[in-house]
Amino acid sequence: MRFAVYRSFVDCDPKPDPRLVLKIAETKEELEACFTLLHDAYVSSGFMQPDPSGMRVTIYHALPTTTTLCAKFDGEVVGTLSLIRESVFGFPLQSIFNLHGVREKSGNIAEVSALAVHPKFRKTGGSILFPLMKFMYEYCTTFFDTRHLVIAVNPNRIEMYESLLFFERLVENSVEHYDFANGAPAVGASVDLHLSPGIFKQVYGKKPRRKNLYLYFMRTKLRNIVMPSRRYFTTNDPVMTADLLDHFFNLRTQTFHQLSERERGLLHSIYNLPGYKRVLPVVFSESSFRNRQRKHQRYSLKCPGSFCAIGTENSPVQSLRVVELSDDGFLAHSKDPLPTGVWGEVNIHLGSEERSVMKAMVMRGKHNGSSGFYGFKLAEPDLPWRKLVGALKAGTTHDDLDNATQFLLDGTH
Repeated sequence: MRFAVYRSFVDCDPKPDPRLVLKIAETKEELEACFTLLHDAYVSSGFMQPDPSGMRVTIYHALPTTTTLCAKFDGEVVGTLSLIRESVFGFPLQSIFNLHGVREKSGNIAEVSALAVHPKFRKTGGSILFPLMKFMYEYCTTFFDTRHLVIAVNPNRIEMYESLLFFERLVENSVEHYDFANGAPAVGASVDLHLSPGIFKQVYGKKPRRKNLYLYFMRTKLRNIVMPSRRYFTTNDPVMTADLLDHFFNLRTQTFHQLSERERGLLHSIYNLPGYKRVLPVVFSESSFRNRQRKHQRYSLKCPGSFCAIGTENSPVQSLRVVELSDDGFLAHSKDPLPTGVWGEVNIHLGSEERSVMKAMVMRGKHNGSSGFYGFKLAEPDLPWRKLVGALKAGTTHDDLDNATQFLLDGTH
């Protein structure tokens, strides 16, 4: 009955005010406005003590695997949330809640965090919240390669997520103190976005349009949403330049200064480019120095492709999903077993208009009956391949990929 009451308050406008724009926060001004809005919302709710900076900034906001979404009305940021993909830093909630049941299922996980709506829009029937949630759903399912969302929320708000969006409580679903929110009580929950369309259709399918979240999330096109432009099939959108990291995590707040030695080493392993060294916190121990030498991708990939063995009669064309690239090879998933030590032709779609066709050999791999993971060696990388690999290794933000040619070592265009 309580869920029915929550659903009765749904009011989703299929044509929001054109002054509303939803996009990735990427400029210093947009990020600062998001962090300020979040700070004020957390302080007023008792989730944090006031910070001298007037902003709520966490180490997760510094990571290239975190995307901050914002809602702007007439140019002013009036709503925000952050999507935190799992990285070497993990998730904020994983120290308290058991994610084993979610991890048993296939698909990537992201934590929804740092949600805030400006006070003047909190009583407007979800005019900011629902578009922001729709933006989150579309971004996760089409751009962020995410299947499962997890959240940690105050107990008095969990029923909203359960009733409207069908989140299910995690196994360890209640804690008395959640350190990430000033010791406030919290409940953990998750949702499987692959199952959402069917559930939404069943519950909302016959409701009037403005109360029909199935039509709103799955069928409605909001012109207010500005998705990032992507030249290549990457799945995250890093925005933190060295100057932005310095501004938010050194100058305006003490976030970097408060990191442990291990966390400092991990940060160096993520931003292992010369341009970042001057703004990253100093590491002292030998173990942290070794950590710094490991490379952690700033970009994840999901490039469709195929492999066909050469010199074998009636060789089948086998589908691939490439997830990591290097100068002379790549790693890919395949539903079919692939022969090792055999040369073949790979055809890989690097982007909507970028493709590499090359000779490659399967060097190693393992197949478990339903899927396999294989390492390939290239005979000779072609120009599109070298452009992308150069940008992935030397680029700092997602905008750099649009100008990938600048990262070619030999200057070939």
